[in-house]
Amino acid sequence: MSNPMEPSSMGGAAFGSVTSQSEEAMQDTSVAHGGPTRQAPVPTGPDAAGPYPSYHGRTVSWVAVAIMVVGFVVGGLAMVFGHGGPIWWLFWVGAGVAVLGLLVALATNMFEDWY
Repeated sequence: MSNPMEPSSMGGAAFGSVTSQSEEAMQDTSVAHGGPTRQAPVPTGPDAAGPYPSYHGRTVSWVAVAIMVVGFVVGGLAMVFGHGGPIWWLFWVGAGVAVLGLLVALATNMFEDWY
C-alpha cells in the first residue's frame, strides 16, 4: 500500500503543485485545435447593453412593485408575530396595501413595460 503523503502517490503531480491536468488544458482558451480563434471583440462602455437600459420598466412600475412587496411583507409578518395566533387586522392591512399596489400597477399600465 502506498503512502498518501509521498509525491509519487499523487498521480504523477509534483508535491505542492496546484495546477491539475484539466487546468493546464484550459490555461490558454484563445487557442483552438485549428489555431487561434477569430472572435469579435466584446463591446464595452455605454453602448454595450444596446439601445435599452439594463433594467426594464418605468419608475412608476417599480413603485407599484415596491408597494405590493411591502403589503406582502406586512401580511406575512402579521401571520408570524402574533401572540396566540395571527394579528388579523394587520394581515388585512397588508393585503389591502398589496391590492393597492396592484391597482397602481393596473392604472399605470405596468404590464406593457416589457420589451
